[in-house]
Parts: sequence; C-alpha cells; structure tokens
Amino acid sequence: MSGKEPGIVRLGLILAAFASTACIMLAFVYAGTKDIIDENQQKELEKALEEFFPGAGPSREITGIQSPDSSVTIEKQYEVFQGEKTAGVALQVSRGSYGGPIKMLVGVGADNTIVGVKILEHKDTPGLGANAASPSYTGQFTGKRVDAPFELGADVEAITAATITSRAVADTVKAAGRAAAVYLGGRR
Repeated sequence: MSGKEPGIVRLGLILAAFASTACIMLAFVYAGTKDIIDENQQKELEKALEEFFPGAGPSREITGIQSPDSSVTIEKQYEVFQGEKTAGVALQVSRGSYGGPIKMLVGVGADNTIVGVKILEHKDTPGLGANAASPSYTGQFTGKRVDAPFELGADVEAITAATITSRAVADTVKAAGRAAAVYLGGRR
C-alpha cells in the first residue's frame, strides 16, 4: 500500500459523511414542508374546480372511472355538485409527453362538454412544449363536446415545434372527456 491510499480512503469517508448529512437534512426539510405542499395543492385544486364550475357547490373524491386510453392514467377523480345535481366531473390525469409525464386537470360538465383544462405539471421544453400550460392554449378545449375528434390540425391547434406535447395534451383531454362521459351517463 502506498502512502496516498490512506489519504484517498480518508477523503472518501469525509465525502460519505457529508453526503449522508445532506440526505438527512433533505429528509427533514421534506417532512417539514410536505403538509404545506399538500395544502397548497388542495387550494390549487379547489381554485381550478371553481374556475371550471363557477358557482358550483361542494365536490367529493370518487373512484371507478376508467381511462379508455391505456397511455392516459386517471390519478384522481372528483364529482362536483350544483345543489343536489351533479354539475360535472374533474379528472386529474397524466400521460407521457416530450420531456416526461404531463399532469393535467380536466373538467367535464354534466352536458358532456369540456369545461376546463389546467396543466398541473410538465417537464417539456421551456418556450416550446411548456407553452401548453398557457390558458391561451388550454382554452381551446373549453366548450368542446367529449365526442369531438381532438385531432391536431382539425379541431385542435398544435403548438409550433411542439407536436408531441400538443398531441399528448389533446389525447389526454379526449380520454378524460370520454371517461367522464361514461361516468356521467350512468348518473342520469
């Protein structure tokens, strides 16, 4: 063993101690902020539901809605009420996109029209695919019937140089709309 090896081992142990300390500190920060993050996400959901269903009453989390598209995952589902009647359904959905999964909230009214789309999370390219989160883009879905084709270039405008993201959003809204329509059809 040369004279340099004990120094390398010592540096390796110091680095391991720093890395372990950083991991422990990160775990404490996460534990301390998790409740705040969850609370903020709940407020954001309530705000989106109010935007989708103005004047509607309470909502409740439900289960049982299945995605008609295997590439679209329904993560959470909510039924929104207007008095005693169902005003519609909001689905938190995700699907693969250009930079990774794109998570959205899609609202569908009891009349089977899209009442709102909100991008909750994405990792697409800033300035290109990230433009899908802008209300000017997501707003084009509002008012569409769930049986619309949702095809780029036909009834959905694509984002320039972001075809993969545009298709992911359109396909996700289409799947969410059709899944919600099945649920709402059973509520009549």
